Amino acid sequence: MEKIVIEGKNRLEGKVKVGGAKNAVLPLMAACILNSGINTFTNVPDLADVRTMIKLLNILGAEVSLENGNMYIDSSGVNNYEAPYDLVKTMRASVLVLGPLTARFGKSRVSLPGGCAIGERPIDQHIKGLEILGSEIRLEEGYVEAEVKKLHGGVIPFDVSTVTGTENIMLSAVLAEGETTLFNAACEPEVVELAGVLNKMGADISGAGTDIITIKGVSELKPVVDHEVMPDRIEAGTFMIAAALCEGDIEIQKCRFEHTGALIGKLLRSGVQIERLDEGIRVRGSERIESVDFTTLPYPGFPTDMQAQMMSLMCLSEGLSIITETIFPQRFIHSGELRRMGAEIKLVGNSAVVRGVKKINGAPIMASDLRASASLVLAGLAAIGRTEISRVYHLDRGYEKLDKKLESLGARIWREKD
Repeated sequence: MEKIVIEGKNRLEGKVKVGGAKNAVLPLMAACILNSGINTFTNVPDLADVRTMIKLLNILGAEVSLENGNMYIDSSGVNNYEAPYDLVKTMRASVLVLGPLTARFGKSRVSLPGGCAIGERPIDQHIKGLEILGSEIRLEEGYVEAEVKKLHGGVIPFDVSTVTGTENIMLSAVLAEGETTLFNAACEPEVVELAGVLNKMGADISGAGTDIITIKGVSELKPVVDHEVMPDRIEAGTFMIAAALCEGDIEIQKCRFEHTGALIGKLLRSGVQIERLDEGIRVRGSERIESVDFTTLPYPGFPTDMQAQMMSLMCLSEGLSIITETIFPQRFIHSGELRRMGAEIKLVGNSAVVRGVKKINGAPIMASDLRASASLVLAGLAAIGRTEISRVYHLDRGYEKLDKKLESLGARIWREKD
């Protein structure tokens, strides 16, 4: 097991390229179950979660390879419809195979994903949608079992906005008979990406990016060739906050300005200078960080996946910041580790009250989940002295070589055996 070590207070400067989006590529991989042929993707990040999905597709019968950002998925051999607990327990996104397996084989058996460090995330909306499409659902021995002779279209009103729920039902409805309409659908860019790729495969989906998505079922889908995975907006946001914390000047390449609007708005109010470039964003931090309040909301609101990183910035702001978490109310575990570094944070229900301090100090700290680990790396960059972060395998689930990219910008950061 490794730990990340950081000697803080170094200014960051230079250019960095954002990789492909983890939250986009995982549903794209699941979508390949729906066709029988060779699918190819570019700009695929080499992440622990991507490797887990590769293992799952291999178990289902697909042949998958990933090298230098290029992914090859031959789905012609898919002949298994069970996703076992040993894999699903390590990555909740594994549940995305439930929809396409049911659509292709008329049956599926997928382990319940269970909870995680940021709280339980149920799949009741996935099950509700599949039942409306005609599936008979059973919950047995920790597995969701779906069976149907042929899926048919229907009207599915989601009780809450759910990204993976929207994606799973899209992945089911594309091969259903008739038309399906999703109300209160998730609007995230990753949902738009999935709809675009499914349409490239021959699906008929409209409305993606709005809260009403219409899917007209087709009889079959063909493989997609050389699709470039969209850039990771959460990785881009993490570099933006790194620049803000370290009075840096960073050009973030291959990212989409329009995907980070809520974060950019808050950073501008905090005193950060942001410039839109042709294919990226330039971010310049200032000596003074103004406090801002924010509430996490479904897209296009402030993303819950940036809450922990933004909290690290607010720890060194001038004044008081109130952070309200409406997506995963238990997602404040990182606050305890930030307090170990000298931050002043008080939790009140699903809000965190952060009083900015003039400095934080390096300390031995521990990551609890993917985005929490990124927030601790950011805090270590801005801290005085040495910070040691253990359990960084969480970081490797969603960031490809984040430490190396930060090092290229001037950070003193490296890995050691823990």
